[in-house]
Amino acid sequence: MFVTFEGIDGSGKSTQARRLAAALEARGQTVRLTREPGGSAGAEEIRRLLVEGDPGRWSAETEILLFTAARRDHVERLIHPALADGEIVVSDRFADSTRVYQGATRGDLRGIVDELHRLMIGLEPDLTFVIDMDPEVALARGLARRSGEDRFEDMGAGFQATLRDGFRALAHDLAERCVLIDGGRSEDAVAADVLAAYCARIGVRA
Repeated sequence: MFVTFEGIDGSGKSTQARRLAAALEARGQTVRLTREPGGSAGAEEIRRLLVEGDPGRWSAETEILLFTAARRDHVERLIHPALADGEIVVSDRFADSTRVYQGATRGDLRGIVDELHRLMIGLEPDLTFVIDMDPEVALARGLARRSGEDRFEDMGAGFQATLRDGFRALAHDLAERCVLIDGGRSEDAVAADVLAAYCARIGVRA
């Protein structure tokens, strides 16, 4: 099973991806926790180009190409092999982030994103959690990390608000695989909702 977490910067999706992976491992499942951009050696090299540096470093079109290149390597070298081995793959971001960040909020480029995805990736998650929360709170949390990977946070609160709208719209449009989770609560409360939704999807008790 391929499970992804999406949301704006600082929404807590990385934490929740880790929490779900740990919960499934505690139940005896074999889980591969990964992230985008990144997850494979080549993709991690491309990650630095995308998340560090000046906000205006790349155009949206160039970002789409870089993200697609990183994702192709990630899928080839980690995701497909893990799924073929019967593992559960839990990824902090996947193609939905490109659909929102570059396809919907930095120009009318969704068609380009979807066509490149069809040609070069051809894989969709089985289940996607969209962690939703107030963009001002999420932005403050993201910047407070001082990770050095702040290029998208540095685009400002207005950009984060637009991203939130994009993710909420995506969760509505792709409701057959997307679950919208209120991220403005305690970490434990969010994790409990995520695990319950996962178990409901696969038909087991939480």
